[in-house]
Amino acid sequence: MKKLRIAIAQINPTVGDFEGNTRKIIEYIDKAKGYGSDIVAFPELAITGYPPEDLLLKPQFIKDNIEALKRVQDETEGITAIVGFVDRKDDIFNAAAIIHDKAIIDVYHKMYLPNYGVFDEYRYFQVGTRYPIYQIDNVFFGVNICEDIWYPDGPTRVQALAGAEVIININASPYHIGKSAFRERMLSTRASDSTVVVAYINTVGGQDELVFDGHSLVIDEKGEIIARGKQFEEDLIIVDLDLEAVLMRRLHDPRRRQEVLAIEGAVEKIAIQAEKVEENFSLIPQRTNTILERMEEIYRALVLGTSDYVAKNNFKGVVIGLSGGVDSSLVAAIAVDAIGKENVTGIFMPSPYTSKESMEDTYEIAKNLGIKIIEVPIKGLFKTYLQSLEEEFKGLPPDATEENLQARIRGNILMAFSNKFGWLVLTTGNKSEMSVGYATLYGDMAGGFAVIKDVPKTMVYELCKWKNLKEWKTLIPERVLWKEPSAELKPDQKDTDTLPPYPVLDPILKAYVEEDRSFEEIMSLGCELECAQKVINMIDRSEYKRRQAPPGIKITPRAFGKDRRFPITNRYRSY
Repeated sequence: MKKLRIAIAQINPTVGDFEGNTRKIIEYIDKAKGYGSDIVAFPELAITGYPPEDLLLKPQFIKDNIEALKRVQDETEGITAIVGFVDRKDDIFNAAAIIHDKAIIDVYHKMYLPNYGVFDEYRYFQVGTRYPIYQIDNVFFGVNICEDIWYPDGPTRVQALAGAEVIININASPYHIGKSAFRERMLSTRASDSTVVVAYINTVGGQDELVFDGHSLVIDEKGEIIARGKQFEEDLIIVDLDLEAVLMRRLHDPRRRQEVLAIEGAVEKIAIQAEKVEENFSLIPQRTNTILERMEEIYRALVLGTSDYVAKNNFKGVVIGLSGGVDSSLVAAIAVDAIGKENVTGIFMPSPYTSKESMEDTYEIAKNLGIKIIEVPIKGLFKTYLQSLEEEFKGLPPDATEENLQARIRGNILMAFSNKFGWLVLTTGNKSEMSVGYATLYGDMAGGFAVIKDVPKTMVYELCKWKNLKEWKTLIPERVLWKEPSAELKPDQKDTDTLPPYPVLDPILKAYVEEDRSFEEIMSLGCELECAQKVINMIDRSEYKRRQAPPGIKITPRAFGKDRRFPITNRYRSY
């Protein structure tokens, strides 16, 4: 019988933490041994964390990563481990070490290097050129890395034609909305087209603006999902594979025989001298194959991104400017779920224009979340600023200058608490505001981490409503969800004084920012000429602000920052 017990170690490494990452890898090797696994596989660049970016340009970093791999190597007695690391030859490679019984049997080099969106791998790595497959007893398997499996005629196809019955694909594939479903479809197609079992291992955790969702998969030769890893959590997935079915399915596909002849001699076969346990009585943990629904998936991504950013950067807690609005309410709820209510502090900074309702809503959300609230009125400070500028501003009518002064006073206060107590300031601006520059530089944009930077305003409301339903109580006050949004920086101010209503604005932003649609296509969405021109102009003119914004969690297919790089000095207009 052709059987294989494989362990998928879906771990959360930290970039550059060689000691911590190595310790975690060894811990999961021991767990896999406890279940009698033949193979345990770890994510892409598990040793270094992903993405290490320009740390890869430091020779000492490469050396330390290889030393860390040697420590892992020493713990592989009685098991085969697939471990992502940076290999160094005449150049450096995104690589997978195939280790057995304390010996490195082979090293696979990633062949397809992504260089789009948030990826920049051609900046660092050389491409691989080999298609090896490996043999344990009577089972053949191939190893490849992340992007390699996205190409229909890539390494997976070649390795399967050469006889691999299992493909182990190790990944650091970042999350965005809709990607998990697309990824499942792609992997299912790859498995069925090549008549091969695919074991897809993804990393999990937050790394600056990226969140990795885990959601590792094992898919059989028919393209059917055997097992799913947890989403947004570390996990060890143990699966027994009966590979006789692969042979039987291949025997019924005569087309494959011609393709096999075409790659004759192109693939190196490497034997691993392992005593595979045919009968194993270790019980495999039962698991469900359900996936999160859309709003919970997004919310969990935001929580994980926040918790890891705080923890991995050694902050003691966070501080949030609470205004009684929907954005700060959502950020506070996420922060509580990410790091615990005892580590979250809200600062309420009423101005002369803050409404009684906003004050009530601020205190209610703080009470509902169980977080500490500190009130620091800014009326006196604002008055002092105006008096100081009175002579120079004499005769000029109030405008955005006076509005922005209030936001900047608040930014200074939040940063004072950050400096004094070591708290990270979480900013509360959403993607809609960041897109059109409806935010104050050095004011409400001041802070260390922008939790909902990539969340459109309409989705902010959806997430708040979902959170209330999830908790079976009104955690975020109802009035926050239906009152008209306002910055409250002047009398009777509303967001719609400056912007189209958010249900109108957000589709324009998606079309222009995320999809690069033409002006004519945007007009076809039902936007009036003047409205569309105004919004596009605001987006283009606000690039300088976005460059100075704190990092924030990517959840859409195209976020500001690495995903979308536009010149600040730029006279091109789309209309």
